[in-house]
Amino acid sequence: MPVQSLVWISGATAGIGWGLARTVPYPGARIINLSRKPHPDFETVQFDLTRPETYTAVQRHFETELRNFTGERAIFIHNAFYPTTPGFVWETDGLEYAKSIQANGAAPLILGEMFLRAIEPGYESGLVLMSSAAARHPFEGNAAYCAAKAGVEMWVRVVRRELERRGRKTWVVAVRPGFVDTPTTRMNAEQPADTYPVGPQMNRQFQTGEGVLTPVQAGHQIWSALPPKADTSLLLFGDMVKERD
Repeated sequence: MPVQSLVWISGATAGIGWGLARTVPYPGARIINLSRKPHPDFETVQFDLTRPETYTAVQRHFETELRNFTGERAIFIHNAFYPTTPGFVWETDGLEYAKSIQANGAAPLILGEMFLRAIEPGYESGLVLMSSAAARHPFEGNAAYCAAKAGVEMWVRVVRRELERRGRKTWVVAVRPGFVDTPTTRMNAEQPADTYPVGPQMNRQFQTGEGVLTPVQAGHQIWSALPPKADTSLLLFGDMVKERD
């Protein structure tokens, strides 16, 4: 029987991506991990966020699998990102800073475009770009990451309108998943206040457990909101700090 659901998830080997892969709600879905490392349970297309020349492997896979696709839906969730140790901009490693901008700022927009270019009419198609409270809050020590997520959300807002103007039915949405227990949030919570002022607050939240989601809980929550309602550019699941300008 032909596959009815194609689901690509970048960074499905850990964290939220792992939770999303474990909670795909479509029976018999073909789940493809996109990452540097092979997934132990799902097929993998290997690429490196910090190396743009490797993105073509993902592009070719989108094109090959969607060229004659006759199933019900094709969804790409870009969840992967390049973690760096928080720190003030001029005090961080310059090479790591540059890698984070490429991986977290440019890569989501490039990969998203590749998917949109490959899809065809005739089936449900959707694109999810993972965002963060960092898109709204100026977390000192995480300037590049904050800028990257703000850029992702604006890209989604614009592209959703462009798709509508062209009469295309593909949905696109950004997701702020809330406070999820992942290796990266754990690492950030352990940072000293001198280099990452929000770190102690995150550590306290881990200690109390209040509002902390497991990756599987986050996965269920996100899938339950897809596809998004019309005219929706952002799915917001909780916020770890109050709004601050």
